[in-house]
Amino acid sequence: MGGQQLIIVPERVILVMMIYNYVDDYDKGDTGNTIEEIFKKANDEYWEPGEDRFIKSRYEVAAKLYEEMFGPNGPQTEEELEEMPDAVTRYKVWKEQHKNDSASNLPSYDVMDNGKEYDIFNIIGDPESFQKFRMKQPPIAYWLETKKGRKAWFQKYMPGLPHGSKYRVYFNTPNGPLERVPAWATYVIPDAEGKQALAVHWEPPPESAYKWKHKHPLKPKSLRIYECHVGICSQEPKVSSFSDFISKVLPHAKEAGYNAIQLIGVVEHKDYFTVGYRVTNFYAVSSRFGTPDDFKRLVDEAHELGLLVFLEIVHSYAAADEMVGLSLFDGTNDCYFHTGKRGNHKFWGTRMFKYGDLDVLHFLLSNLNWWVEEYHVDGFHFHSLSSMLYTHNGFASFTGDMDEYCNQYVDKEALLYLILANEVLHALHPNVITIAEDATLYPGLCDPTSQGGLGFDYFVNLSASEMWLALLENTPDHEWSMSKIVSTLVGGRQNVDKMLLYAENHNQSISGGRSFAEILIGNSSKKSPISQESFLRGCSLHKMIRLITSTIGGHAYLNFMGNEFGHPKRVEFPMPNNNFSFSLANRQWDLLENDVHNQLFSFDKDMMDLDENGRILSRGLANIHHVNDTTMVISYLRGPNLFVFNFHPVNAYERYTIGVEEAGEYQVTLNTDEKKYGGRGLIEHDHIVQRTVSRRADGMRFCLEVPLPSRSAQVYKLTRILRV
Repeated sequence: MGGQQLIIVPERVILVMMIYNYVDDYDKGDTGNTIEEIFKKANDEYWEPGEDRFIKSRYEVAAKLYEEMFGPNGPQTEEELEEMPDAVTRYKVWKEQHKNDSASNLPSYDVMDNGKEYDIFNIIGDPESFQKFRMKQPPIAYWLETKKGRKAWFQKYMPGLPHGSKYRVYFNTPNGPLERVPAWATYVIPDAEGKQALAVHWEPPPESAYKWKHKHPLKPKSLRIYECHVGICSQEPKVSSFSDFISKVLPHAKEAGYNAIQLIGVVEHKDYFTVGYRVTNFYAVSSRFGTPDDFKRLVDEAHELGLLVFLEIVHSYAAADEMVGLSLFDGTNDCYFHTGKRGNHKFWGTRMFKYGDLDVLHFLLSNLNWWVEEYHVDGFHFHSLSSMLYTHNGFASFTGDMDEYCNQYVDKEALLYLILANEVLHALHPNVITIAEDATLYPGLCDPTSQGGLGFDYFVNLSASEMWLALLENTPDHEWSMSKIVSTLVGGRQNVDKMLLYAENHNQSISGGRSFAEILIGNSSKKSPISQESFLRGCSLHKMIRLITSTIGGHAYLNFMGNEFGHPKRVEFPMPNNNFSFSLANRQWDLLENDVHNQLFSFDKDMMDLDENGRILSRGLANIHHVNDTTMVISYLRGPNLFVFNFHPVNAYERYTIGVEEAGEYQVTLNTDEKKYGGRGLIEHDHIVQRTVSRRADGMRFCLEVPLPSRSAQVYKLTRILRV
């Protein structure tokens, strides 16, 4: 970088490296020779005295030179450093100092200067010494010693830098020395209690390294994603570990009927309360939760359960911390990021990547491939693309006019990076899944790159959750607009099949925001519960919102950990303004033993089973044929399944007419008002199966006359076709 000197200095280097292979003390081989005799013979036959000095300590020369030039006993100023003599002079001085050494400690060659300035020095060697060195072989008796047909000595694994060594990178720059955590470090211990952050060399020997047991699950036709944060997965007020997540969350996600998990905050970040969005070390698993091998075990066991593993990746910006992140990494402001205002996010205090730089492209593209190759993740959720796609970081009003996506504020280099990212990932790993999170819905997010698109597999409809939150907090129930709900959930119906929808994700319940359950039903564990009417309203809307959100859009649905059973508390990470409390940085899994939360969980589980067994999301787009703002009823068809929602807070309908295309018998497969889901159970058993009427309705040839209790939803399935 800029021709500067880079030196890697381990904090702790184990200098004792085994040159020879080892043997069990009790195993003397077929010849009966002891281990001491074997090693002595090997030394006598293979090494001359002193020859193995620098092999035992390969860092000795570099460490002594660094200590001499920059250590506490070395020169402290340029005047004290003085001018360094040329190589020939220094070599002659060294040779004079060692003239009385034994012959084996002196080199068998000499340096001859031909007198030309800056020319390459000629090396005059000793032919006999070179020949002797080339003829050296490991002692046959040692290397092939056997006992009863098996090897008595095994080859010892010796990495260049011992596993577990802690190190940092030092730069000698025109502005002085710098100390940094390596940009490509794969395991980092963040700074804490006044101690500096350190990189840890993670390269366990083969016998200790994690061995993968399970293959990637098959790519499903529809995604039911369970979004998670490892640190808050436990019920205890602590930073939870990968092991906690494996034992608690993975079995729960499988039981709940989801087929993928999405992890946030896994990549190493400096401050825990940032939820993992201010990334400092892009190649490192966060050491807060465990080791790289612990994360591999998490992914492997998720695959055993048939769960895909997605990683939320933050390539849209980076932490501004200098000592642990990439900011001013080599002392220059434009090493990884833009300079000036463009290199700093306007509101978040983060750094913005210089995507047009080839080294930055290499760094980010390699990072994506690293997580797939090293940790076997199945896909990526690209966080906050709007902050990287525009020089105004997405903080501008968007009306949908095409000019807003084709003006001078669009970062074309960022667009090119995203295209390359999708091209590279899908070329190297055809089954990988990429999800775009862009509040501005840039045109062509999910179009193929061959057709000018960005190549994502799915895009997130962020406006859906914002709409639900606004309705719940600011709009009376009887003023809800069915037309607005439908138009928001399906957007402009362009690329709806590529849409990922969620009613609420982690944003709705982290750091100040309330979960929908907290808004609707509060904390059911309180001694003074809410009224029965408010309770029924809250439970009914909680189920209806999830059912319509998960089934009206594309082939993907997402839910944040715990919200499926109505977690009553938000998430708030330990930070200065709450005295670093962990009281809200967890999940209350014991609530599943409570009737209310268990009923909500049962409904969500049956909703997931409906897709698993009825293939709801994998079918074509929903045919939305009935949207009535007066009666507050919404109905749509998806394959043989009919969905009917009555959002009216008071009005119930005994025989509500809904159009259908096929004549036959329709049976209820899911009913939000059932008592086992906390409902009132108002639909009688003789109304479970409905037969069509030969009358046109909603532009359809036939219709059903169905009972619709207030604030309820039913799913009907065509079970028998009748000829008319």
